[in-house]
Amino acid sequence: MQLKTALLSTAVIAALAGLATQVDSGAIASRVQSLQASAVADPAAASATASTRSTAPASARAIAAHHAVAGAIANAPGARPGSDLVASSNSPEQADTSPAAKRARALLTGAAAREVHRVEADAFAARDVMIDRDGTEHVRMERSYQGLPVVGGDFVVHSQDGALTSISQGDNMRTFDRPDIQPRISVAQAEVEAGAAFDGKVASIDNAGLVVFAQGTEPTLAYQMELMGDRRDSQLPGHFTYYVDAKNGKLLHAEDRIQTAAANGTGKSLLLGNVGIVTDSVSGGFQLLDPTRGNGSTLDAKGSDNYVSAFPGAVQFKDSDNVWGNNLSSDRATVATDAHYGVAVTWDYFKNVHGRNGIFNDGKGVRSFVHVGTGMDNAFWWGAQKLMAYGDGTDFLPLVAIDVAGHEMAHGVTGATAKLGYYNIKDTGGLNEGVSDIFGTLVEYYANNASDAGDYLIGEKLVKNNPSGTKALRVLFKQDADGRSKVCYPSGGFTASQTYQNGPYDPHLTSGVLNRVFYLASEGVVVPKGFSYTKAQLVCNNDTAIAGVGRDKVGAIVYRALTRYFVSSTTYPQARTWTLQAAADLYGNTSNEYKTLARAWTAVKVN
Repeated sequence: MQLKTALLSTAVIAALAGLATQVDSGAIASRVQSLQASAVADPAAASATASTRSTAPASARAIAAHHAVAGAIANAPGARPGSDLVASSNSPEQADTSPAAKRARALLTGAAAREVHRVEADAFAARDVMIDRDGTEHVRMERSYQGLPVVGGDFVVHSQDGALTSISQGDNMRTFDRPDIQPRISVAQAEVEAGAAFDGKVASIDNAGLVVFAQGTEPTLAYQMELMGDRRDSQLPGHFTYYVDAKNGKLLHAEDRIQTAAANGTGKSLLLGNVGIVTDSVSGGFQLLDPTRGNGSTLDAKGSDNYVSAFPGAVQFKDSDNVWGNNLSSDRATVATDAHYGVAVTWDYFKNVHGRNGIFNDGKGVRSFVHVGTGMDNAFWWGAQKLMAYGDGTDFLPLVAIDVAGHEMAHGVTGATAKLGYYNIKDTGGLNEGVSDIFGTLVEYYANNASDAGDYLIGEKLVKNNPSGTKALRVLFKQDADGRSKVCYPSGGFTASQTYQNGPYDPHLTSGVLNRVFYLASEGVVVPKGFSYTKAQLVCNNDTAIAGVGRDKVGAIVYRALTRYFVSSTTYPQARTWTLQAAADLYGNTSNEYKTLARAWTAVKVN
């Protein structure tokens, strides 16, 4: 394949130009590979520690040179020296064999054992490792018991110079009790229970094996069942994970696996006018595949809603002259251009702002499918298939807006890091959705496209008959304007049993709490142009004097909290604690950033 020169957006060109003034990119590329290997994969580095907390371990010092580039990319604006990312693993396998993981496991045999309620048959595997410039190591651990995965047993070990500093964990495993691991019902009985729970036509049920389920309940032996099928009242794919009590057949939890909402090419998009996109040159023309971003590709699903095989009739978009679409939905390549561009901007945002190399930090792109279903008013991220899907819309325009693409792919980043739960878990689904809304917003600002200027609205470009631009899928500063969303945290939190799809605490509704925190900390109590709210309507406690510290700083705090502190069952009070810890890491616990964020949390009644 021949790769032509990329035609990048203005924002990306500016970012790359900034890098070019710092260091030769060719020389850095080889150094980064070898230095990251020494920091994350070389066992010899395991014994290298510093004598004082002010000196970084040898593993961190070894990659300090890498920060000629990565520090400028991954560090928050104005953050204190040493808080930026120096290295990270790019796969669970690499993380688990790293010296940092070995050090973390050693800590779990000592002082930390009681804190995580370790028992003799517990074992721990590292899934992700992040090392800060000052030598602080953040090791995300998954737990198993007698060889069985513990669902909800995840936590993060934070240490420096071999000494434990803290552990981030949910409320699931605050016990030393463990279940008998001999099932009392058959796999067939568990399949029946899973099938009965699905509202639609079942295509297949696969037994993924026994697990210890510990989300919102005492650790319980369970069958994990993966069900595929057609939903009764939705065009979304039916992919559910069901956890069935292996003792009595009771359904413990249902996890919906669908989370909603290079060449010089010219894309004539539907929503953004003409944009530069990166394509691939092949025999006879070009295809919508981006070699500069992990070979991410855009395909035409041709109206398919056959999700079992992930759109078997889909075809790669190809073109002879490298001009895509006609700015109208009459050309099938038009919305493909929007999607392809949105994926590229999202990739660039996470890489250039947070130092993340793709959704999974492995340098691999994802597939995007447009024209999914018939008039489907949705877009979704399907983590199990590592793909994005966009409907053509009926009540809405085709759902290919930049902030929607950023939102959905942020679900992938969340799934690769904290694995925040979704339905039927206290608070966590709202945090999951809120994180995606935040990064969808930040991606839109990062794109800096005059046809879709940055704002604190999600999907406003998709709403038909919206001349004022004030109608949207969600309004981050006043989400309860829809008459259903929650923006003030209730006493006791959001009850898990009411967080089901379309329920009173559906994650798309409870995300309003985090979205408001983000807006208040970023902008302060300021009513955006075009809206007539009073300042008092933007807070829950009459604190109308909050002054924001800027969205870039708050975005850096949220990303750090997500990747270093949040776990799968994080609650809103824990999110307050851990975002404030992230703010302290970056700016100090006496900083204006820390104090402003604390006031924003209090303004939504999370204390």
